[in-house]
Amino acid sequence: MATVRLEHIIEPERFTDYITQNVMQRTALVQSGIAAGNSVIADQLRAGAHSFTVPGWLDLSDDEANIASDDPDQHSSPRGLGSFRQVIRKAFLHGSWSTMNLASEISGDDPMARIQQRVQAYWDRQIQKRLIASLSGILAQNLEDDAGDMVLSTTDAFSAAGVIDAAGTLGDRMDDLVAVAMHSDTYRRALKSDLIDFIPDSEGSLSLPTFRGLAVIQDDSMPKDGDDYTTVLFGAGAVGYAVAAPRTADGTEVESIPSAGNGGGQQVLHSRLNVAIHPAGFSWTEDSVSGESPTIGELKDKDNWTRPVERKAVPLVFYRHQL
Repeated sequence: MATVRLEHIIEPERFTDYITQNVMQRTALVQSGIAAGNSVIADQLRAGAHSFTVPGWLDLSDDEANIASDDPDQHSSPRGLGSFRQVIRKAFLHGSWSTMNLASEISGDDPMARIQQRVQAYWDRQIQKRLIASLSGILAQNLEDDAGDMVLSTTDAFSAAGVIDAAGTLGDRMDDLVAVAMHSDTYRRALKSDLIDFIPDSEGSLSLPTFRGLAVIQDDSMPKDGDDYTTVLFGAGAVGYAVAAPRTADGTEVESIPSAGNGGGQQVLHSRLNVAIHPAGFSWTEDSVSGESPTIGELKDKDNWTRPVERKAVPLVFYRHQL
């Protein structure tokens, strides 16, 4: 029996569309409201350049209002409106997986078909890792440059009171928070302390964990340093992101190498995505990037981030605690 070849079961263009659509729809970050698909970012991903700039307006200042008078020679002095810009960095990413034809023949199975099935999950995890790395970078930047005004650090164990105090760094905007992301160790402690409630999803088929009304996401890649954990609280749309197929290269490409394996043949599946993940209120500085796109490690580098807006304009809170 002839081996089923990848080109027989996959249409590259359709497979690429499937990947980009599902990455935007299936990841828990989107479902929780933490990350919001952004059409501006999506459009820019298909343009040239490593990064692009999104301008924005600051709020009106809170200077005291003028006291009106009846003096015709007394004139008011109009105030201006400030602006800021956010530089958003693109990442041009690639993954590839291969299998030898002889291995398929001998095993009686098709390992490439399994690879195809798992590409989606791979990109989901990569995007989540890049988001968490970006959060680590802006946390480090905030501690050094903005006196940690987005952070509550304590040696106490995770608690409801601690979450409230952390949320308080947003002042009267604390009610804007909609979700909390935590390490599974923290989640287990919260469960044991009866801090987690479960509500049915829209279809009534699943129970979703919540913490004081906040959607809960547990992920073991959340920052942990020994006994110190970082839990992050998010407002809606705290992170803007988009994924897109490359503009020039094929998003999915099937490579056949007939001479490999002394003529037995090799199949390689290439998958490419352009990605941009950007925490609202921050700007990318490109201070320390060695390649054409920032690595996960470089996203964690505080020197690659700056915050051009006031604290309340950033719907993010960092709660550093122990168990």
